[in-house]
Amino acid sequence: MAKSAATKPSSGPQAADLISNRISELQDWRGETLARMRSLIKKAVPDVVEEWKWMTPVWSRDGIICTGESYKAAVKLTFAKGASLKDPAKLFNSSLEGNVRRAIDIHKGEKVGEAAFKALVREAVAPQQFGREEEREEGEVGGVCAPLA
Repeated sequence: MAKSAATKPSSGPQAADLISNRISELQDWRGETLARMRSLIKKAVPDVVEEWKWMTPVWSRDGIICTGESYKAAVKLTFAKGASLKDPAKLFNSSLEGNVRRAIDIHKGEKVGEAAFKALVREAVAPQQFGREEEREEGEVGGVCAPLA
């Protein structure tokens, strides 16, 4: 059985269209919230890649930053490596018991602070960016400083 465009993983313009369609389909506060958070993610990381996986919006850059799920009572932004991120504004309020992921549940009438959220998104990109070979300083191996020979 062939998968429809909405169920196949994709990235680029097709994924952006699928995300826009999801936002339009919601037609309520959840669509407005998801659109706002999408905009903030793009402002925080201008070269973010929008993807469509697991029938949900995914934002990545050298690895998944977060997913944007919509439920009846909440919009959930799940950060793939949230447990390792600094969250001084205490935005994470869901999936706190896990060792890897953390999430932000946004309910009707709630607003997430723009500056704090953009800082968290940038924090989520930083470890991925630092691990890239071409961005390491001389003497660094896998993100850990090694003595120069």
